[in-house]
Amino acid sequence: MSDANTPDDHLGNERRMRLGRHGLALAGILLIAANLRTGITVVGPLLGNVRDDLGLDSVQASMLITIPVLCFAFFSPIVPSIASRFGMERTLFGALALLAAALIVRPLPIENAIWAGTVMLGLAIGALNVVLPGLLKRDFGTQAGKLTGIYSAVQSGCAGLASGLAVPISQATDWGWRLSFGVWAGLALIAMGVFWPQLAARGKHERTGPIELAARPKMRSPWGSALGWQLTLFMGSQSALFYTLLTWWPSIDEANGFSAAEAGMHQSMFQIIGIGGNLIVGALIARWARDQRPILLMLAPLPLIGLIGQLNFPELSLVWNLVIGVSAGGTIVLALALFGLRATNHYQAASISGMAQSFGYLLAAACPIIVGALHDTTGNWDTVLYFLLGLQVVQITSGVLASRDRLLGGRVAR
Repeated sequence: MSDANTPDDHLGNERRMRLGRHGLALAGILLIAANLRTGITVVGPLLGNVRDDLGLDSVQASMLITIPVLCFAFFSPIVPSIASRFGMERTLFGALALLAAALIVRPLPIENAIWAGTVMLGLAIGALNVVLPGLLKRDFGTQAGKLTGIYSAVQSGCAGLASGLAVPISQATDWGWRLSFGVWAGLALIAMGVFWPQLAARGKHERTGPIELAARPKMRSPWGSALGWQLTLFMGSQSALFYTLLTWWPSIDEANGFSAAEAGMHQSMFQIIGIGGNLIVGALIARWARDQRPILLMLAPLPLIGLIGQLNFPELSLVWNLVIGVSAGGTIVLALALFGLRATNHYQAASISGMAQSFGYLLAAACPIIVGALHDTTGNWDTVLYFLLGLQVVQITSGVLASRDRLLGGRVAR
């Protein structure tokens, strides 16, 4: 009897290898997602310790969170060109390496290390944010929306974990906040290790440079498209609402008689409940693969209900936190998934992602400052809540337009 492998054996082996490669790629993507917020959310619980240790004033301390968001805004439009030149895998791997270096440098007891590390962190996460939607579009096609929900849930869960462990880790040794900041470099290094086979395998088949760029399909730039700006405004208004509530809702709670501990618990629940929104919308996008307006119209009323509820029944603040949190978790998945769903190929998806996230994070950085100035001018939080209601109208309008069954460049029957 011959030991030679039959054609069926070869097909089976090929299929197992392909599934293994996809599984490893997905594990790498989820580990990248785990790194997207931990370096930022670990700062808040330890901000007082950092201020005392380094002698920072309030404005300087707030910049530890604001600088990364500004880096997202200004670096995002450049990232698609970098990914086009060097390839998505190389860009992601380089960003992970920069993130690991940033997390090591930031807590070092060296003058200005904290600022250098903070800028590096913002650039690294900005690159990861932009390239991931394009990678999902290229490698997972129609499953990209569902996977966006899963990786957003991983991102939210790890962000909450980093916030919760920040203080206990800082109290474990004499290194204090420096250990708590730096320990997350290990997660970035693990992600690099898991992602390395994907980088090596792709490198054998992917050419870069002028020849490859010339061979790539011609495509419409989102910067000159109405749909591109609708996607951008939707991402911007969604991010602005999220970061504004993340910054100021605890102050609104305390002004309404809640203790600082209760306000912090409400804030934690706001982020945790968002994981449910991540997963629900990720699953629904697979059902509504062409027209996502039904999803948008299910999410849109929730912030309106929460903000109006807070205006009239502030004692139920936790309820309104949960209502808005579900929507915030869902709309970020919808916004990220739309980058791929509205694009004709993964290069265009990365271009849309760069444009939308640039404006989105710029608005996200500016809106909390505007809200703080609005509160200082009026002396009350009701005006702020009315302002956020107006912002939600912008989000609904742009979201409905961006969720229609269109591709960049016109309607396409699919």
